[in-house]
Amino acid sequence: METNLSDIDEMIVHEKMQTALEHQNEAWAEGVADGIEPEIIADAAFVTVLRETVKMFGEEATDAMLEELKQRMLAGEFSPERLIQ
Repeated sequence: METNLSDIDEMIVHEKMQTALEHQNEAWAEGVADGIEPEIIADAAFVTVLRETVKMFGEEATDAMLEELKQRMLAGEFSPERLIQ
């Protein structure tokens, strides 16, 4: 089976996402180990994400991204009980 450039690009993005998630998980664990409540870590993460996203893309694009994330959340994509097949 032949792998084309878009497949390779998709694999690279997937690997970067996995690495980014590992970094986020490590930061979360360090915060909890330092005695910071998960709610505070989550709030700080959202604040950082929103500031950086608004800085890069502007408020309207950030609002659109938040709406898309809301729909994905309501569809159960982020639920820990969700089974991935």
